Amino acid sequence: MNVVAQSEVGRETYLGISNTEYLLFYLLVVITIAVFAFGVYQRFSRYAAGDDDPFDRLNDLSSRIVSATKTVLSNEKNFNRDLYGGLMHSFILWGFLTLLIATTILAVEQYGTELLFGIVFWEGDFYLAYQFIVDAMGLLFVVGIGMAMYRRYWVRNHRLWGRHTSLEDDIFIWTLFVLGVGGFLLEGARIYVTGMPEHEVVSFVGYAIALVFQAIGVPTTGAAGNPSDYVALAHAGFNAETIHWLVWWKHSLVALFFIAWIPYAKPFHMLSSFANVVVRDEKAGKRLPNVPADLDATNAESIDDFTWSELLDQDACTKCGRCSSVCPAKASDRPLDPRNVILDLKKYREELDNGGDEKAIVADGGTSVINTETMESCMACMACMDACPVEIEHLQSFTRLNRQMTDQGDIAPSMQDVFQNVMQNGNTFGDSPRSRGDWADDLEFDVSDAREEDVEYLWYVGDFPSYDERNKQVARSLATILKEADVSFGILFDDEKYDGNDIRRVGEEFLYVELAGHHVETWEDCEFEKIVCTDPHSYNTFKNEYPEVDFEEFADDPMMPFEIEEQWNEDGEIEVLHWTQAVEELVTEGTLELSGTELDYTVTYHDPCHLGRYNDEYEAPRELIKATGCTLDEMPRNRANAFCCGGGGGGLWMDFEEEPKPSEERIREALEDTDAGADIEKFVVACPMCMTMYEDGRKTGGYEDEIEIVDVAELIVEAIGAEEEANLEVAAD
Repeated sequence: MNVVAQSEVGRETYLGISNTEYLLFYLLVVITIAVFAFGVYQRFSRYAAGDDDPFDRLNDLSSRIVSATKTVLSNEKNFNRDLYGGLMHSFILWGFLTLLIATTILAVEQYGTELLFGIVFWEGDFYLAYQFIVDAMGLLFVVGIGMAMYRRYWVRNHRLWGRHTSLEDDIFIWTLFVLGVGGFLLEGARIYVTGMPEHEVVSFVGYAIALVFQAIGVPTTGAAGNPSDYVALAHAGFNAETIHWLVWWKHSLVALFFIAWIPYAKPFHMLSSFANVVVRDEKAGKRLPNVPADLDATNAESIDDFTWSELLDQDACTKCGRCSSVCPAKASDRPLDPRNVILDLKKYREELDNGGDEKAIVADGGTSVINTETMESCMACMACMDACPVEIEHLQSFTRLNRQMTDQGDIAPSMQDVFQNVMQNGNTFGDSPRSRGDWADDLEFDVSDAREEDVEYLWYVGDFPSYDERNKQVARSLATILKEADVSFGILFDDEKYDGNDIRRVGEEFLYVELAGHHVETWEDCEFEKIVCTDPHSYNTFKNEYPEVDFEEFADDPMMPFEIEEQWNEDGEIEVLHWTQAVEELVTEGTLELSGTELDYTVTYHDPCHLGRYNDEYEAPRELIKATGCTLDEMPRNRANAFCCGGGGGGLWMDFEEEPKPSEERIREALEDTDAGADIEKFVVACPMCMTMYEDGRKTGGYEDEIEIVDVAELIVEAIGAEEEANLEVAAD
């Protein structure tokens, strides 16, 4: 083999590239950068054309960037529920970033330190360390791409395929594969034509490829030290120099294509996803944007009604399908796929930007971007947002669509009845407000009226514990627990109205504001220390949403029956608790002693969405269950991964043709997928809506003889031996 050996620890950057080719390459680089910059400008100018966001997403920007960098580099959300996917994406991301940094280091030396100051650091020990790290991380990159291709094409993971799967997905993954493998092939050819210097052993992947060239006897011309001869000889026939020259240009052109393509297709998520994590709202979903009092304001009449952050959400979507895979509506065959809604909006926006025809954003029939039945299917459980690795705030866009449906009158008749009941009677049942406190008549003690005397806990009972027979038993249990703890508590009786949480998520914003104003005015006339809620939905809206309402904006509206003008509890001076949090505090303090005979049940517990995913409260209910002596056997999907009961987002009041119902699937999970399996005796809930949904699912799923649905409060009352005092008589089936 006749070669010009390389002896110094380092290497030539443009080995075998003539001056003409060098100039051509950098002309292409300039064009590539210009195309890339123009594409990025177009993207961000489109965001600037979006509506203003109601939340400050650029405050404390430096901290946001640091936090986003940690989230992205750690890939923490990619590992959620999917170890394989987490490792795959981590290998690709870390490898890609390492190769990008390596290229940047090379450019900094060649056009910075060496050109300006004559300082060269890309040699000796630095070069050896650099080459080893690049090979190691580059190998991880290729392995990650291989894992992605295996999952996409061999396993055909269902998450990755849908109506928005397109050629750009294939181009993206194959371009990365060609770049990764081509880079190693180029390195191997370079090592081979330069005489396989000993120090290049640190480039272990490239060196292995060079050994393959050597083993199969690829001829070499010995022109590695003379670029002009190299080029001439490279064209003379098949040899190592020809291979190196061809691979160098192939690799360069593919890399330049990829860079230029980034702003125009799927690779843009590498920028938009990071930006989306930077500007995320930490309270997304648990609080919703307010609407202006101006009745001329629109919600989703056109794509221009969407805020810049919602447009960024659309571009940040990577089509990974994690949101779809955890969506209980999709699992129940309702016509909702969270990914498709986001991508349908994006596709429509891009069609308009390219001269397409306008159409309704959301409406009945097939001519709109989104069908009303699709949005009615959403349970507002936030599972999609919790699963999304790039912090897309689905619920904010979904609520905008729901508000538009409400404005248009495209609401299911059952929901219209609920709205009417709330407007006329202050509750979703349509029952008389005067009977709201009747559930307490069967207690052996009187419940205080918080409007007339000072109390420690102002207890917001809620609609279902006040009017639904099954949930009245839970209300009496909780009243008994608070009485047993000897704490002062009171309720508002007929001045209590529906909290507004779920009708707000269905789109009825102004009725929600009216309810909020009524409650805040009522509370201001009461003396109490804390607000305690039976329902996690009430807990969330009082804690996270009432303080956001700008009542002053509605002060002059004659349709709003309140006079309050200032925001309520803006600084959080009034503590709002779910009852399990309040009672867990009482148990911890020793105020409430579970002194009765320990219960000997094997139970499982369902995390309510509004208590768990919305507000990160997972332990208080579990501590109370354990305090009763019950053996708690967790379901596979628990805490943040819990599966919704199906009642949120108005689902409680709608009829869907679904199989199985979310509640039936959850009970099946309890009886079949827990360690105890069929030995589970009680399915424990901490939410009145969950109680209602699971009692229904127990009947429709044929589980009436297999499991009992109970609330945590009912377990506690039984544990303290106060069943008779609570007057808890299990309703006849």
